[in-house]
Amino acid sequence: MAKTFWLNQKFNINLPIWTLLLPSIAALVLAVHLIWHPSGIIMNTVTAIFLMGSVFAAVHHAEVIAHKVGEPFGTLVLALAVTVIEVALILALMSSSTPTDAAVLARDTVFAAVMLICNGIIGICLLIGGIKNYVQRYSLHGSKAAISVLLAIALIVFILPNFTTSAAGGFMIGAQLLFVAICCLILYAAFIFTQTIRHRDYFIADGVDDQHHSDNALTTAMSVGFLFFSLVTVVGLAKMLSPAMEAALLAMGMPKIVLGIIIAALVLLPESIAAVKAAYNDQLQNSLNLALGSALASISLTIPVIALYSIFTATPVMFGLSAKEGVMLVITLMITINTLSTGRTTFLHGIIHLVMLATFVFFSIIP
Repeated sequence: MAKTFWLNQKFNINLPIWTLLLPSIAALVLAVHLIWHPSGIIMNTVTAIFLMGSVFAAVHHAEVIAHKVGEPFGTLVLALAVTVIEVALILALMSSSTPTDAAVLARDTVFAAVMLICNGIIGICLLIGGIKNYVQRYSLHGSKAAISVLLAIALIVFILPNFTTSAAGGFMIGAQLLFVAICCLILYAAFIFTQTIRHRDYFIADGVDDQHHSDNALTTAMSVGFLFFSLVTVVGLAKMLSPAMEAALLAMGMPKIVLGIIIAALVLLPESIAAVKAAYNDQLQNSLNLALGSALASISLTIPVIALYSIFTATPVMFGLSAKEGVMLVITLMITINTLSTGRTTFLHGIIHLVMLATFVFFSIIP
């Protein structure tokens, strides 16, 4: 791996040059999109390549930060950074969509993120980690705390709106949106307090050093800046690719939720790669911190912002899921609760989650 030796010698910055170069080139590609609005398969291919390059750069910078600040703060940094960018992407897409599409875009994207995390990221981590390490262990108290909060928020946001009477069809009135937003923020704040202060040991695997490491401060500062820079380019390039993806999906007759799945998958790529690498190295606790923390952040931070956006702009948003999607959500949460109920996992649990992921994707494409 090529290192920036001249940076290391002159400024004591020890980062691979590709982690600085790829996001920078990706930013140039994004600038070309914004200024000249090019199109065509070649430009879309170049955009996709440097989008992936920025994803890998973001993962590396997140690992540098995690090594510096220790757990669970390291995984929390990446989860919060990705979620903030996800919110910005959703708002940008909502502002440029038709009212009908904008009403369901946030719901579809956040719901897809939860399903991809609970079935996809966790499933791949358990499968790969189980194949390599046989039995993987994690903190039972930490996973139960995260799942309990995720269950409460998911039911309030996605299921309850279908049974209220103030507004029909999964919609909510302003007072209900405000109440749901407050509930999300309270539950997430309580979880973060539990994870980082009151019961931090619940989210640290036994035998893992949770202390801060003595990496160079300038290297860490560079990684913080380039983490956000990389994530911005990922989201920006994803937004540039979204019209082509939407046109392709429309030409194939795909349902609108498929776009939400694709957007969620692109946004979650950095966390997915980091979580799988941790599971492969028999650090399942870090994988679960990333996965469950990302699911919680995705709902708890996105929904309040979208709710306030709806209230202040009088833009209707639908949070209630259809009966089919609601059933899949409940089954997914039940399977996740069962999987993370013993403190140990094997590859079998990963296969179960991945089959559920395939079910979700298949019935989204062929409803």
